[in-house]
Amino acid sequence: MNINLMAPINQLGYGIAGLNILKALQKQCKVSLFPIGQPQVTTEEDHNHVKFAIEKARFFDSKAPCVKIWHQNDMSQFVGNGEHIGFPIFELDVFDELEQHHLNSCDRLFVCSEWAKQTVKNNLSGFDKPIDVIPLGVDTNIFKPTPCVDGGKTIFFNCGKWEIRKGHDFLIKAFKIVAEEFENVELWMMCSNPFNSEEENLRWQQLYHHPKVKLIPRAETQSEVYNIMSKVSCGVFPSRAEGWNLELLEMMACGRSVITTGYAAHTEFCTKENSNIIPIDSTESAFDGKWFFNQGNWAKIGEKEISSLVDLMKDVVKDLNKTNISGIETAQRFSWDNSATKILKSLGQQ
Repeated sequence: MNINLMAPINQLGYGIAGLNILKALQKQCKVSLFPIGQPQVTTEEDHNHVKFAIEKARFFDSKAPCVKIWHQNDMSQFVGNGEHIGFPIFELDVFDELEQHHLNSCDRLFVCSEWAKQTVKNNLSGFDKPIDVIPLGVDTNIFKPTPCVDGGKTIFFNCGKWEIRKGHDFLIKAFKIVAEEFENVELWMMCSNPFNSEEENLRWQQLYHHPKVKLIPRAETQSEVYNIMSKVSCGVFPSRAEGWNLELLEMMACGRSVITTGYAAHTEFCTKENSNIIPIDSTESAFDGKWFFNQGNWAKIGEKEISSLVDLMKDVVKDLNKTNISGIETAQRFSWDNSATKILKSLGQQ
């Protein structure tokens, strides 16, 4: 089978998904790649995968289905006259008029989770075309279980661009409470946001100025991300909304404990067995004054939820270096090969 793939190739969320789905599909079919933006790869192996797929695109199959991994408000351009399949990764539960128009133009949609599928159904009432759930994955060749460094210290870790959506405005409040009670705790933050101004990033850094907080520059490769994750005790991701949360699944693959909210797309793979979950009782209008302006809703975070986060972090400190066996098993199921297989099955090729 031939597939035309449109996707960014870089170290941001869409780019990581694009690269790994490309590599997984290449094991099972012929892929012509039409990159969105300039491809950015960090290894010779990835360079070869991308180069081969771009060269194949010179003589692409115009009748093959085209899968576009990109934003839901930019689905107007596809390759060829085969089936046009939009694969957006979104965080909110409401689409605006532009997003609805672009999604409605597709012949089929792929989404990451059942939560996302229901969101599409709720927003596109007249959409009678197929909507298939294609979970994203984790590269378990990179993110492998490794014993925690037993130094008697609990290291919490968060990575993801500085954003209110990610819960960065209240995570520091919870950590300070935990740090007052326990001496041997640290919080590592790898959250540089290339879309923020220097002033905006500085404000976040000042908010996290604390003797037990370590700010880490953005890693350039997935292997560098793994090297950091292998040194920490627990990943803490108290997000108000997520389109998937790659880093959370990567932490599970490393066998680390994780803390997260019980809302949005990561509920596709987060359970009470593999995650410490902050209960979410309600949602509120999504507003941060930068990216979100009351278009839709996200998890409502108040004192109750912050208190829950504090309690869960304290539980991790008391049960230091516990291997997340269920998380490892979950990561093995949510592989990129699984993503590719589900794509092909949805297209009638498996």
